[in-house]
Amino acid sequence: MTQAKSKSRLVLGGIAVAIIAAGIALYLLLKPAELPEGIASGNGRIEAVEIDIAAKTAGRIRDIVAEEGQLVKAGDVVAHMDTETMRAQLAEAEAQLAQAINNVQIAETQVSQRQSERASAMATVRQREAELNAARKRYGRSETLAREGATAVQERDDNLASVEGAAATVEAARAQLAAVDASIAASRSQVIGARSNVDAVRATIVRIKADIADSDLRAPRSGRIQYRVAQPGEVVASGGRVMNLVDLTDVYMTFFLPETAAGKVRIGSEVRLVLDAASNIVIPAKISFVADVAQFTPKTVETESERQKLMFRVRARIDPALLQRHLDIVKTGLPGMAYVRIDPKADWPANLSNLVKE
Repeated sequence: MTQAKSKSRLVLGGIAVAIIAAGIALYLLLKPAELPEGIASGNGRIEAVEIDIAAKTAGRIRDIVAEEGQLVKAGDVVAHMDTETMRAQLAEAEAQLAQAINNVQIAETQVSQRQSERASAMATVRQREAELNAARKRYGRSETLAREGATAVQERDDNLASVEGAAATVEAARAQLAAVDASIAASRSQVIGARSNVDAVRATIVRIKADIADSDLRAPRSGRIQYRVAQPGEVVASGGRVMNLVDLTDVYMTFFLPETAAGKVRIGSEVRLVLDAASNIVIPAKISFVADVAQFTPKTVETESERQKLMFRVRARIDPALLQRHLDIVKTGLPGMAYVRIDPKADWPANLSNLVKE
C-alpha cells in the first residue's frame, strides 16, 4: 500500500512539474520583447469620431432607409421625416404671397389715382390764380377810373370783392392740392408696406422649403451607421437623435503615457499600433493630441503601483488615406497597444517595422 502511494505521488509530482514547465515556456513565448531605448508604449482602444444624425425640427419619422452597419457617403439620405404639416404650411404661405402681391398692385393703383387727382388739383390752382390775377387787374383799372370820377365807386367795390373772392378760391385750391399730396404719400407708404409683406411671405416660403428639404436626413460625413436611436413612426423633438454615424476616416487610439515619456512626445511623432485581434499587422499612425494636464491612470491599468502614477492622455490618429482603402474592415472598440518613438533617432524593432500599406 505504501509503495503504491509513493508511485502515485511521484506521478502527480511529475505532472505538476510538467504543467509548471509548460507554463513557463508559454510565458516566455508570449512575453513581449523588451522595447529598445527611445520607444514607449501604452494600451488603448480604437475609437472614431461619432456624429448624431438628428431632426432639425420636431416631427414624426416617416421611414429610415439606412441600415445599421451600412456604409454611407456624405450627403446620402438615411431617413425621411413626415412633411405633411409643412407642405400644408407651404400652401398657406403661397396663398398669402398671392394675396400680398395683389395688395401691392392695389396700392400702386391708388398711388396712380392720387397722382391723377394731384394733376387735376394743380390745374385748378393755376386756374384760380389766373382768375385772381384778372380780378386784380380789373380792380386796378376801376380804382384809377373811380379816382378820376370816370366810373362809379360801386363798380370799384365790386371789383375789390371779386379780388378777395378769387384769393379765397386760390387758397382753397392750394389746400386741396396739399391734401392730395398727403394722400399720395400715404398711398406710397401703403405700397412700401405691401411690398414688405411680400418679402416677409417669400422669406417664410423659403424657410418652409428649407425645413422640407431638411426633412430628408442626410449623412454629414462618409462613414458607417452604427445604430438607430429612434424607429419609423416615432415623434422626435427638435434636435432629436435618429441615428448614430461613425466616421471611419477619422480613427484614432487613445492611450496613456507616464510623464517621463509624455514629455518627449510631440505632435506628429510616429506611432505604431498593434491590435489584439490582428497582432501580426502593424498600423502606422501619428500623434495628434497630447494632454496638457496630467491625470491618474485609468482603472484598466491592473497594478496598484502603476495606478498611483500620474499619466498623460495621448491620441494617435491613423492616416485617413489608409483608412479609406480599408473602410470595409475598419472597426472601433478593438483593444491594442500603441508604440511611440519618443527619440527620433531610435530604430523600430523588427516586429514593428512591417507596416500595413495597402
